Amino acid sequence: MTRNQILLKMLKKLYNFFHIPKWLFLLLLLVITLRIPSLFEPYSYGDETIYLTLGEGIRKGVTLYKDLHDNKPPLLYITAAVAGNLFWFKAILLFSSLIGITLFFRFSEKLYPKIKNFAVISTVIFAILTTLPFLEGNIVNAENFMLVPTLAAFYILLFKKNSSKNIFISGILFSISSLYKIPAIFDFPAIIFFWLVSGRLTKRGLLEILSKTAILLLGLATPIVLTFIYYFLKGAFSDYLIAAYLQNFGYLSSWRPDSNKDPFLVKNAPLIIRGMIIFTINVLLYLSRKKVDKKFLFLVSWLSFSIFAITLSERPYPHYLLQSAATVSALIGLLFTSLSMLQVYSVLPITLFLLIPLVYKFWHYRSADYYLKFINFSSGKLGKTQYLESFGGRTVINYEIAGIIKNLTHENDRVFIWEDSAQIYAISKRLPPIKYTSGYHINDFSSIDDAVSQLQKNIPRVVVVFFSSKPPPQLLVFIRNNYILYKETDEYQIWKYGGEYSRYIYQ
Repeated sequence: MTRNQILLKMLKKLYNFFHIPKWLFLLLLLVITLRIPSLFEPYSYGDETIYLTLGEGIRKGVTLYKDLHDNKPPLLYITAAVAGNLFWFKAILLFSSLIGITLFFRFSEKLYPKIKNFAVISTVIFAILTTLPFLEGNIVNAENFMLVPTLAAFYILLFKKNSSKNIFISGILFSISSLYKIPAIFDFPAIIFFWLVSGRLTKRGLLEILSKTAILLLGLATPIVLTFIYYFLKGAFSDYLIAAYLQNFGYLSSWRPDSNKDPFLVKNAPLIIRGMIIFTINVLLYLSRKKVDKKFLFLVSWLSFSIFAITLSERPYPHYLLQSAATVSALIGLLFTSLSMLQVYSVLPITLFLLIPLVYKFWHYRSADYYLKFINFSSGKLGKTQYLESFGGRTVINYEIAGIIKNLTHENDRVFIWEDSAQIYAISKRLPPIKYTSGYHINDFSSIDDAVSQLQKNIPRVVVVFFSSKPPPQLLVFIRNNYILYKETDEYQIWKYGGEYSRYIYQ
């Protein structure tokens, strides 16, 4: 086969894959419409602005983890760097969402092709769950992106020939998901479970499963190992290991700070119990393999592993729930369309999932309020300032401060903001003089003494202090010895570097 023939064959496969029915085209148009308000959101969501700040660091040649810190693997920051600003960050999310919905449709279409309307209902539910602000579908988080490669991996493993090449590629896709956020790695054991329930447990069968698992793990490890090699060559191996991997262990049960002094087994007892529950669920599923459809068992197994990932930290952030969006959508699809016992069976895993936000008190957001606010803004009933204020926090003030910083500094000047206001870094496109972008990063991973020491070595052009944050004495001494007060309001101070002149003023 010539190169041209191979290329034509690949293009034909892509065409067939993305040649979608009319209802799906209309659904994607609806998703685009529902995501339009997100393109006009201000820099208000803290995590988004941290991602964009680190992305700006990449664009300016800064080495992540060594020179700028956050506790996720690099792909989310690389995506932010490609975007360059919040509008394009949201636009990339929109494009990723359209691919994810199309991919989920193909996945559900292959999963139960004989169940009428299963793919339609499941895909509509998936689109709703991953798009609406109810579960922060409008916010750029790792969960939104990692769904796509995970779905692609399962699509290949379930519906394509299990050749070494396909399994290895699937492992790479799982790795890409994990390089957006580590909990994605908990999804891939579901395919090993599927191999166990669908194969023969003879010596030859077990060896085949072990061989496929080894190839899958090799694919999973390859991109991750390459990132470690990259950061080793950049002199940031230990920084990367600690920030993106080891520090994430601190998230385990971190919503219970009172338990920090407890012994390991006591502190992590809820996590261990959840692990035992998930193990028990999968054992029971395995024992049911001769009575229940194996693809249904796979879905429930995948859901159980994703639930374990969702509850790792016991934090109630709604976007965590998006990791289970595919399995929940498929199971709800079965509940509405199946005329067999699968309809009855699906009630139990759906109920289990619904218990999670109740037990852990997950937050949620009113989608109707979100869209009504945008309609009022776009129709002129809500002014720009009012619109910014509606996003809470210090959104208007952050824009005001960022504008002053832009006027006082050059593109490569460093500025320092004392408090959790990465929004100002992202809006002004200025980087901090130390590796931490938020006050809680300094408190959690460093100390104020170390931070001030770093500030003295790399003096920022501007320092911003919010009164609500109660700046520590060490920082105030540093500011008064090096800066001139430029602006003061009831909420903040802006200090401009003055060198020896500032020392003269405050002596």
